[in-house]
Amino acid sequence: MVKLSEMSEKEVINIRDGVKIGFIYDFEIDLENGNVVAVIIPRPGKILGLFGKNNDLIINWKNIVRIGTDTILVDMDIE
Repeated sequence: MVKLSEMSEKEVINIRDGVKIGFIYDFEIDLENGNVVAVIIPRPGKILGLFGKNNDLIINWKNIVRIGTDTILVDMDIE
């Protein structure tokens, strides 16, 4: 089992192209059943949630392929 706080310390990598996407800074949670629905990663140009457009990358939980020791692998097209 992995704690949400531990997931924020892991780098997210897209397995389609090997690109390092960044680090999770927030989670979307379904309050009715307590499940994580998505993870949220800040896009370039946004520093600590300030001074930038709200163009966060939202990754649905179903796109997470594996949660490893140091990384989280996702499989998705990023526009």
